[in-house]
Amino acid sequence: MIRLAASHPAWVVGFQDEVWWSRLAQPAQHSWAEPDRPLRLVEQAVAKGDPDPKALACYGLLLRSATEGGGWREETWLRFVDGRPVSAVTTEYLARCCARLQAAGKEALLLVWDDAPWHVSRAVRTWIRAHNRRVKRGGRGVRIVTCYLPIKSPWLNPIEPKWVHGKRRVTEPARLLSAAELIDRVYAAFACDPQPVLAIPAEAA
Repeated sequence: MIRLAASHPAWVVGFQDEVWWSRLAQPAQHSWAEPDRPLRLVEQAVAKGDPDPKALACYGLLLRSATEGGGWREETWLRFVDGRPVSAVTTEYLARCCARLQAAGKEALLLVWDDAPWHVSRAVRTWIRAHNRRVKRGGRGVRIVTCYLPIKSPWLNPIEPKWVHGKRRVTEPARLLSAAELIDRVYAAFACDPQPVLAIPAEAA
């Protein structure tokens, strides 16, 4: 699939995954510190009345597109969710990704993802087929070609290690971050443009 995209400048390979960003749990990591002043990461506690969720769900898409010099251009798109990933949110997310890719002059998204229930559900598969038919019929838009990873093989998705490093970059040892602060840090860590939060439709909640 990657070799195929290399010969089509208007195609892009997208490695997709979802991740939860915790406001409480601290990742294991190392840091330089004074011998008598070690830096300790302590799991934070939520104050009574704190309105923010303990963890935030986020869709991520690692995009690779061929360059004129024969290399690859890489960027990461993120989209936070008000709730959890479900089929209805996934189709809305895909629609917005395709709109952004179309605006960038792309014609096809070669989508690599795992077999999460909201990826393989009948609703999502039906939406992708209908979307591709509309693109073909109208002669404009971005087709989606799905490629499912083998079961329990996260190491085959190159976006996975980015989650690990991203969680280390947004760590705050001194206090509990608010949801808004955490979202801002995540976007900054991945050099992404902030996007509106996706909400679960009422009928899918």
